[in-house]
Amino acid sequence: MATLLDFRRRIRSVKNTQQITRAMKFVSAARLRRAQEAALAARPFAKELARVLRSTMARIESPQHPLLAKRPEERVLVLVLAGERGLCGAYNANILKEAAKFFRGKQGKKTVVIPVGKKCRDALRKAGFEFAGEYVNVLARVDFGVAREIANLITELYSEQKIDAVYAVFSEFKSVLAPNLVTEKLLPVEKIEEADESDVELASEHIDYIYEQPAVQLLDRLLPRYVETQVLRTLLESSAAEHAARMTAMEAATKNAGDVIDALTLHMNKVRQAAITKEIIEIVSGAASTA
Repeated sequence: MATLLDFRRRIRSVKNTQQITRAMKFVSAARLRRAQEAALAARPFAKELARVLRSTMARIESPQHPLLAKRPEERVLVLVLAGERGLCGAYNANILKEAAKFFRGKQGKKTVVIPVGKKCRDALRKAGFEFAGEYVNVLARVDFGVAREIANLITELYSEQKIDAVYAVFSEFKSVLAPNLVTEKLLPVEKIEEADESDVELASEHIDYIYEQPAVQLLDRLLPRYVETQVLRTLLESSAAEHAARMTAMEAATKNAGDVIDALTLHMNKVRQAAITKEIIEIVSGAASTA
């Protein structure tokens, strides 16, 4: 039977763990705020770029570009974005489960992956997937240079017809309590839309802009930049979603630690009370026997 000293040691150990989880929660909350600000700051540029690209394509009777070419999907490249570390609940497991679901739907086709994040890389490497590249330690502080490097890699492979389609599997950040797993097609560029735009904003795309360059040349410049923006968006969304998941997990761990401390304290008090009662009974019994 556990003694009072054992209970005190256990309570002290849980309190130390609780301090760690509380500190990790505050750190994740601060990082989440920065990740949210970065994602929000990138949205206006992405929105206007998509609008200009739609307007440009509308002025070309039959747009032609390597990134618009559609081919039968026999070779598929998948960009999978997961976390760099654990202690974030089921975040990494859910993304890998979503990726596995996508891979099952592409059975019989050649699948190549680009993992982003240590957890994703280790899991996919263990599963035996072929890598076209890998990126780790890039989600803690998302850099546009990394997004451009990934975008250049996938556009080069697609333009050289080494792959027929590019997909991205990631967790889109909606709120702290509502992650949204997304499988999004990046290439070929098929339909460019902005979900947050109203009908009035969509109608404004047909404004008669004056371009200094021909629309075809603008299309050649805008399409690669659009892919870079989409890759950057997936990185920012994944970074924010990971920090949100870790903050939620550490908050739950802190609360659970408090519940454990309360339960141990209650049980310790019961044991101490039973021990005191037993000693009183022994004293009274001893006094009665000597009387």
